[in-house]
Amino acid sequence: MPIYPEIENRFTYHPPKDPNQIKKFEDLRAKAKELAIFTFELCPDSRERSLALTKLEEAVMWANAAIARNEE
Repeated sequence: MPIYPEIENRFTYHPPKDPNQIKKFEDLRAKAKELAIFTFELCPDSRERSLALTKLEEAVMWANAAIARNEE
């Protein structure tokens, strides 16, 4: 089976490498939580609000993946 570095990187668990990386994950989640609360309070209960919160969750996930996958 051929080895594809991009596939290996995308589908491999990337544990935090150091406390600085863990702090970055926590900081991202904290800022996203602030925006989630603001969105929840500002927007009426609706499908659109649910989608906005889901997309915010996705953004945090991808930002954390960028840190985990690409930092040396």
